[in-house]
Amino acid sequence: MNYAEPLTNRFAGQATIVSEHRQALETQFAHILTEYGAAISRLAFSYEAVAGVREELVQEIALAIWQALAQFRGDCSERTFVYRIAHNRGLTHVSRRRSPNQPLPIPIDDLEEADQPIDPRPHPEEQAARTNQRAHLMSAIQSLPVTHRQMIVLALEGLSHAEIAEVMGITENNVAVRLTRIRKALKDSLGERP
Repeated sequence: MNYAEPLTNRFAGQATIVSEHRQALETQFAHILTEYGAAISRLAFSYEAVAGVREELVQEIALAIWQALAQFRGDCSERTFVYRIAHNRGLTHVSRRRSPNQPLPIPIDDLEEADQPIDPRPHPEEQAARTNQRAHLMSAIQSLPVTHRQMIVLALEGLSHAEIAEVMGITENNVAVRLTRIRKALKDSLGERP
């Protein structure tokens, strides 16, 4: 009687299951990077103004998502899962590099354009004014404390108060109050009237 053959078949079956599971994870990871890649880059900008270091942060976030993907049980939306990991990785990044309230310098040449194409119809002066407004807004956002930067970036990414609360680990009411204060601070910083 050959006992090795059934054992070999059983391990072969398990290897196939593991391979299929890994392939499913790779497919899901590729979907996440396709779906949220631009948002992750914008989120990383709220933590790091230096382009090269920001790219490293994006890679760290991607790696953290890959490492956590196998444990994702679906208790929250995939979007919340991705933003929570990005938020935590960003906070870790900032705590390693500087004090939490120290504003980040923004060289005007390092500001990236939005990932949407510029409408070819506006006059070049209008485009320059929009670029200038975007630069001022990004500079004002970068001058906020880290938690405020994170919260406003999540709001600008279209997350609801409930989703922001879940990502940041605070209550929905707290999110609403903080966002109101953050918007007021940004208006004051940009010289707008309430």
